[in-house]
Amino acid sequence: MSFKGEHILSVNQFDRDTIQHVFQIARNMQPYASRQKRTKVLEGAILGNLFFEPSTRTRVSFGCAFNLLGGEVRETTGMESSALSKGESLFDTARVISSYSDVIAMRHPQAGSVAEFALGSRVPVLNGGDGANEHPTQALLDLFTIERELASSGQSIDGMHIAMVGDLKFGRTVHSLSKLLKLYKNLRFTLISPKELAMPDDIVSAIENAGHQVNITDVLEGNLNADIVYQTRIQEERFPSKTEANLYRGKFRLNQEIYTRYCKSNTVIMHPLPRDSRIEANELDNDLNLNPNLAIFRQADNGILVRMALFALTLGVEGIITNYECAVPWYSNKHSG
Repeated sequence: MSFKGEHILSVNQFDRDTIQHVFQIARNMQPYASRQKRTKVLEGAILGNLFFEPSTRTRVSFGCAFNLLGGEVRETTGMESSALSKGESLFDTARVISSYSDVIAMRHPQAGSVAEFALGSRVPVLNGGDGANEHPTQALLDLFTIERELASSGQSIDGMHIAMVGDLKFGRTVHSLSKLLKLYKNLRFTLISPKELAMPDDIVSAIENAGHQVNITDVLEGNLNADIVYQTRIQEERFPSKTEANLYRGKFRLNQEIYTRYCKSNTVIMHPLPRDSRIEANELDNDLNLNPNLAIFRQADNGILVRMALFALTLGVEGIITNYECAVPWYSNKHSG
């Protein structure tokens, strides 16, 4: 994959060498994300940040990543505030918005919509999530986090054991992450969900055909003895009604007591966020907040690095970032946190 001028629509575009290239560029972004330095390499460039589905963290992460490279951000949020609500096609929207932008990040509730949009775009498009289909930048930041967390204890992704928990049917993050993980060697997958929310058969088959071991269960207890536990929320917005979503809400909860009883002492806890902290759900209890193996906020921080890397690569500036460095004149404690 050449990256420059290319769309980032699916994890199927990546192989292990490409992934490691992205990760190396992401690591190079750390001084800028931690405010030790600034770079103006994208000064004057414009990101069209189009989020036609509710989002806070991912939308702001894309915008922040672009700002940290010196670029400017123009946003549209919500379907009702866009011309799509007036019947404009995705193609027409793409033709217009791409004339205003140098790169576009887009989220849309319908599967395949971002790829359809990209057909009309004259600039690179990054998929920020299309329905229950894919979320490639989330999968890359998840994989980056897994690599970093395991490395801190002398492990690697090859040979690891990951437990994926919750809504595996509609959770696009686990779909995309699984497709990336199948590129590695000798993995064990424990897929824990209600039978009605099980991982799609085609993804399970792809994992197994790549030579990995898969255990499918609807029982949480006794199945968390993994290197990584990746918890997901019930994707309420994908269900026909809130009533149906409530049938599964709160079924698989993880707290410190369960962690101590069933997880390894160094099991890393991940979640794509937002975690549902309502009493009826409480997927990851607040009593885990002081657990040093809770990686959910490091995961979000890593998202900035990975998205900065993808912007730099698609706009072809990854090799000249240091040429545009300057000092940070304001007080910041981010580099010490």
